[in-house]
Amino acid sequence: MQIFGVDIGGSGIKGAPVDLDSGDLAAGRYKVATPQPSAPDAVADAVAEVVGHFGWTGPVGMTFPGVVTAGVTRTAANMDKQWIGLDTHALLGARLGLPVTVLNDADAAGIAEMTFGAGRDRDGTVILLTFGTGIGSAVFTDGRLVRNTELGHLELHGRDAETHASSKAKEDEDLSWAHWARRVQKYLAHVEMLFSPDLFIIGGGVSREADRFLPLIEGIRAEIVPATLRNSAGIVGAAMTASRAR
Repeated sequence: MQIFGVDIGGSGIKGAPVDLDSGDLAAGRYKVATPQPSAPDAVADAVAEVVGHFGWTGPVGMTFPGVVTAGVTRTAANMDKQWIGLDTHALLGARLGLPVTVLNDADAAGIAEMTFGAGRDRDGTVILLTFGTGIGSAVFTDGRLVRNTELGHLELHGRDAETHASSKAKEDEDLSWAHWARRVQKYLAHVEMLFSPDLFIIGGGVSREADRFLPLIEGIRAEIVPATLRNSAGIVGAAMTASRAR
C-alpha cells in the first residue's frame, strides 16, 4: 500500500509516495524551498506544489518543525510565528482538498526509524535526534513514543542547544567537522545525563556524512548510530501516521 508523505522543514519542503510494506519511497522525492518568510498560506501553496507534482489524490501525512497537538501547531522556532496556535490540519486539508494528518517532524522520523531503520526491534530508551536547521528529537521507551519532546531547545551554554550544535550552526559558523563534533558531543552528554538512553540515532541530512563526525564523539555511554532512512525518515513516518489515521 502507498500513502503520501510530506516533510515540512525550515529550509525545504519535500514529499513522495511511500511503500508502507517496505518503508521505501515509491518514487523519487520532490523538493521545493520553504518560502521566506514562511507564512502559513505560502507554505500551504508549496505543499500543494509538492503533492500536485505527483497528481496524488489520497491521504497525505505531513510533518511540521514544532510541537503539534490535535492538528494545531503550538511552536514554530524556525518558521514564521503566524504558525503558533494555528489549526494547521484544517489549513492544509482545505488547501489540498484531501484528508491530512500533521505531526512533529522528528516524531515522524523516529516512527519510521523504529519500524524500518536503526531502532527496529530495540527496547529500552531510544532517542532519535535530527540535525538540520534546528535539532529535532523523538524519544521512545520500549517502542512507545513520547510526543513533542523538542530536546533541541534544552539550554546549553546559556542558549538553545540547536543554536550551538545544529548542522545550520556548523554551516553558518564554517566549523570544521572536528569542532562541530565536539559541540555535538557536549549536547549528547547533556541529553544522556537527563534521559540515560540506550541508543542515540542521529538523523537529518548530515547523517549522510556520519563517518566524518560520529567517530570523533567520545565519552558517551549510549550506543550512537546514524539513521538508516536518513533524510527520508520524516516522509516515511508522516505517511505511516496518515495510514494509521484512516
